[in-house]
Amino acid sequence: MPLPFADRLNNVETSAIRELFKLLGKPGIISFAGGFPDSAMFDVQGIQAAVNLALSQEAGGALQYGATEGYNPLREQLAQFMASKGVKVDPEGMIVTTGSQQGLDLLGKTMIDPGDKVIVEGPTFLATIQCFRLYGADIVSAPIDAQGVQTDALERLMVEHKPKFVYLIPTFGNPGGALLSLERRKKILALAVKYQTMVVEDDPYGDLYFDQPPPPSLLALSADVPGSRELLAYCGSMSKVLSPGLRVGWMIAPSELLAKATMCKQFSDAHTSTFAQATAAQYLKAGRMPETLARVRAVYAERAAAMGAALQRELGDAIAFSQPAGGLFFWARLTGAGGKSADAAEFAKRAIAKGVAFVPGAPFFATNPDPAALRLSFATADLVKIEEGVKRLGQAL
Repeated sequence: MPLPFADRLNNVETSAIRELFKLLGKPGIISFAGGFPDSAMFDVQGIQAAVNLALSQEAGGALQYGATEGYNPLREQLAQFMASKGVKVDPEGMIVTTGSQQGLDLLGKTMIDPGDKVIVEGPTFLATIQCFRLYGADIVSAPIDAQGVQTDALERLMVEHKPKFVYLIPTFGNPGGALLSLERRKKILALAVKYQTMVVEDDPYGDLYFDQPPPPSLLALSADVPGSRELLAYCGSMSKVLSPGLRVGWMIAPSELLAKATMCKQFSDAHTSTFAQATAAQYLKAGRMPETLARVRAVYAERAAAMGAALQRELGDAIAFSQPAGGLFFWARLTGAGGKSADAAEFAKRAIAKGVAFVPGAPFFATNPDPAALRLSFATADLVKIEEGVKRLGQAL
């Protein structure tokens, strides 16, 4: 007898990316598939010191149950961290989440009714598509280019669909890697006010810039656009800059939304690990984050430059891409030039056979998937592996 599962599970399926990882056990595989940071970049010494301080100075708080809203010393440190990025926020104006992905789930639980329209970028973070569909959202894709979401198209879609909210990754997003221009950021805030539509800003990669800092976040810019702050929800994360294993993220949003999200979080996990929160608080308090970020940026910038040069050399006009200015990813398209393949899924199979892996781009689209698109991550491969891996890609194409 089949189990009577909830109908909402019919709207989602297993992550195509997670399934791909099952193929990566083959010895000698060079992976450009992962969307995670290089574990060699973790500040193990600094985290260990933070753990020791958490246990020696605040063991009761670190090891006991805690408030659903978050461990207050961490919220205080996160408020200072956001202030360094131009955002004024009271510690009580945020909640700590179990990674920023829990923030997305809480938004789904609190905001989405079955049949609600939600606008996302096309392409966007795969887990976002899965999460919002789980709650019954009808997802609409807004086109992007190298400067991020196309705001004229976004406005047309907002008028046509009257979405419950718009979800964006403005800064070095996954998978597109695009950097939303300052002009478009201001336009999005104006659109939020004009149409009284909430905008969700997901910002896990904003600190991973290579040269010049990106434009201020939508949240920071909202101070200059009256009425926009009340229509913004911001999701931040320590996963890409400190450690994904800590599972520490945060959400800044209007107080009414935070109250509803806190209530839903109580039903889910009661609170994010107090031990992880105390560790993150001590790490931020010690002032090690700027040095860590400088080191990570330099390494990823070098790897991104190496991958871009290798792709041009080994694949030539058979692939088109924009050189990323930050983040962890290249977003590219197979052009079919010279009779080469323009099917990323088939290319991925041949690449695995040659000992290199990447992620086909189609699953990142909520609608109208592009079969020629693909995502490559340079974060976990050193320069030697990047050179060899891209060479193998050229052989597979």
